[in-house]
Amino acid sequence: MATTRDYYEVLGVERSADAAALKAAYRKLAMEHHPDRNGGCEDSAARFKEISEAYAVLSDDQKRAAYDRFGHTGGGGDPFGRGGQGFADVNDIFSQVFGDAFGDVFGGRAGGGGARAGGPRRGSDLRYDLEITLEQAYRGEAVDIAVPATATCTSCEGSGAKPGTQPVTCTTCAGQGRVRTANGFFQMERTCPRCGGQGRMIAEPCGSCMGHGLVRKTRTLNLQVPAGVDDGSRIRLTGEGDAGQRGGPRGDLYVFISVRPHDLFERDNLDLLVTVPVPMTVAALGGEIEAPCLVSQACDGQCRAPVSVPAGAQTGKTVRIKGKGMPHLNGKTRGDLVVELFVETPTDLTPRQRELMQELAQSFGEDQNPRNSSFAGKARRFWADILGGGDGPDDGPRREGVA
Repeated sequence: MATTRDYYEVLGVERSADAAALKAAYRKLAMEHHPDRNGGCEDSAARFKEISEAYAVLSDDQKRAAYDRFGHTGGGGDPFGRGGQGFADVNDIFSQVFGDAFGDVFGGRAGGGGARAGGPRRGSDLRYDLEITLEQAYRGEAVDIAVPATATCTSCEGSGAKPGTQPVTCTTCAGQGRVRTANGFFQMERTCPRCGGQGRMIAEPCGSCMGHGLVRKTRTLNLQVPAGVDDGSRIRLTGEGDAGQRGGPRGDLYVFISVRPHDLFERDNLDLLVTVPVPMTVAALGGEIEAPCLVSQACDGQCRAPVSVPAGAQTGKTVRIKGKGMPHLNGKTRGDLVVELFVETPTDLTPRQRELMQELAQSFGEDQNPRNSSFAGKARRFWADILGGGDGPDDGPRREGVA
């Protein structure tokens, strides 16, 4: 059953629910709707599978993160393997939560929907953390990543048996993977202790994989980082996770992107922020300076952008240059470059320069420094209130000896 309902709604929990709350909700609903407690009712079986599917995703941190971001379809295809081996045996989920012995009291097959013993199993999903530079995020770039993952053993072709031999059917469970025992009025079913639920045994294990059918290898993948990707973004590579068992499909690989801090630029959504020093004379008289900017293949190759500085510019003033920021992931829009001016005071003046500065200072009146004049007025009033003892109407009685 491929559910279309929201997984959080299925379990009756908030989206912020932690692992303990998810498990408690699943235990309650699974016990209530287990088919063997409801006489094999088809509605109960369907409901039980829906609950197990929701819990299988939300209890897995990677799958939950993908579900929260992409929903059921993951923006194309199904990232959770519904309809494949991802949810084929809901009894496995039930057993993980309640334990085999407790789960087997209810028949162990979740209404007959279990996977065939020894059948194909989907490989595990993997996570890879990739750090890139801001320039790579700006331009978009193909990078090679080395991903450790399991692969089908080439010596035994995944069978786990020594080349020239084949696995044999387990004689304890007759290939079923589970055995039944009677305990009074109850008939209990549990995983076969001899074959571990595989339904088959390997008399002579493969020397390369030691009977597992899988070996761990580091695979080099070429990943296309899209232009405009942001810190915390995830890229899903379908079928690039661990290899499946016994012919099952590979899992998926989730690449989590982190962008390294830049020496010059800070990112604010699609805008890039940069602070540029401005000579005092240019800030006073006005003029033009150059600001650094990132370059993409679509640009003209210039890594500098002209900035017009208005006369009388102060430190902290910003100038916005359209279209020089980060590209949107859809490639249709682009942010701006926001240049913050930082007015520099000259240092190491020569005697002549100091003389000229003193003459300039003497020529300034309050009209030339309106901000300083306003500040001086406020400061005088503040000092007057302090030195005057605070005789205003809201002062209240004075208190002495305050600890």
